[in-house]
Amino acid sequence: MQPTPRTTRLAEVPSPHRTTSIRFHKLAALAALPLSLVGCRHPGFPETPAGYREYAYVSNGGTNTVSVLDLVYLRSDRTLQVGSQPSALLANPVRNEIYVVNTQSGSISVIDALANNVVATIPVHRMPVSIDVDPTGHRAFVSNSGSNSISVLDLDQRREIAEVPAEQPGKAHLSPDSRSLVVPSQASGSVSIFAVGAIPQPGVLSSKEVPLSRRAHFTGCPGADSTVILPDSSKAFVACSSAHQVMALNLAAANASWSARQDPSLTTDRLLTMVEVGSTPIHLALKPDGGEVFVSNMNSDSISEIATQTNDVGGTYMIGTKPVSGIVSEDNSRLFVSNSGDDSIGLYSIDDGKLVSSLHTGSGPSSLAFSADEHLLLAVDAHSGDVSVIRTLSKLGPNLFTILPAGSGPNAIVTKVVSRQPRV
Repeated sequence: MQPTPRTTRLAEVPSPHRTTSIRFHKLAALAALPLSLVGCRHPGFPETPAGYREYAYVSNGGTNTVSVLDLVYLRSDRTLQVGSQPSALLANPVRNEIYVVNTQSGSISVIDALANNVVATIPVHRMPVSIDVDPTGHRAFVSNSGSNSISVLDLDQRREIAEVPAEQPGKAHLSPDSRSLVVPSQASGSVSIFAVGAIPQPGVLSSKEVPLSRRAHFTGCPGADSTVILPDSSKAFVACSSAHQVMALNLAAANASWSARQDPSLTTDRLLTMVEVGSTPIHLALKPDGGEVFVSNMNSDSISEIATQTNDVGGTYMIGTKPVSGIVSEDNSRLFVSNSGDDSIGLYSIDDGKLVSSLHTGSGPSSLAFSADEHLLLAVDAHSGDVSVIRTLSKLGPNLFTILPAGSGPNAIVTKVVSRQPRV
């Protein structure tokens, strides 16, 4: 039997990241490496099966485009024209589709990740700012901040099926059990929780279906923005970015659930506490196991660690200048934080409770994303218009590998492994 052919990523180049005084023009030169290097084998990179395809998608608010980056060969693949002022992205969990929120043009662009082209544009309403998709991949929820509403989309038909009132909605998040949609409002300093109706089987219409209805509303969270929901859907945490607190909320359990039978009070949405953190908590990062939330305190140059069972702060640690985003490894051991003020990624060891290294990037790192195997960490460099590619695993520890070009004003990134299975 012949061995399965393999594909390897771009060979590592001598990294200029040997000192902390490196200049950005040296980093940018990495992006111009000749493509003759592509495909060279390097023992430090994991092998991938023949035909394996994985891409990163970067929305560029300044050029109304999405940059497509090939994560197998680490090169720019193409640039797609989308709507005006793209500001958010989401990958469908079961389909080869990427959704682009076009804030200025009031629409959602649909990218076919298999062909990497725009195949549809779904009109929504004024100033959409976020999109979330249910785990089946059939339904989406779009926050229209300029229309004070939430659009419910049928992704099979690629159309809006309902519009529900919401007060200046921000970045909405659907709970893992698909029962609750948590919608912060940065402008009004409040958080609304919506009950999500049952999703009918594909092709089955129901006139009695109520796709979304407001269940609870909480005030007192100035600048309510970044939100995380625990894997068991029991709690939500919302960053009050104009203050120094994180709002902890109980999400109503189903009446017939085990937890509700043990404690009937859990069937009600309620405010649990306001957790004191640092100044300008701008982003929340949740451990995959749900045990802790890490808060990026932008104006305190620190992160706060919240234990989700007790809602207490376990510690606050200096991380870098103006931290704006974080992401936790799948094994729950490492937190990477983008520091927009000093052009670095801070690596924090969760087990050891300390900063272990600082990695230089392009200018103004912001949004972060892992490759599927977490061998690569991608950081959107908002000021320099590119993406820093960090090797997370190597003999010398995490290091900057290369920088790939994006467009003007990049602001969000998602990754997607392309499946050749038929659309569901």
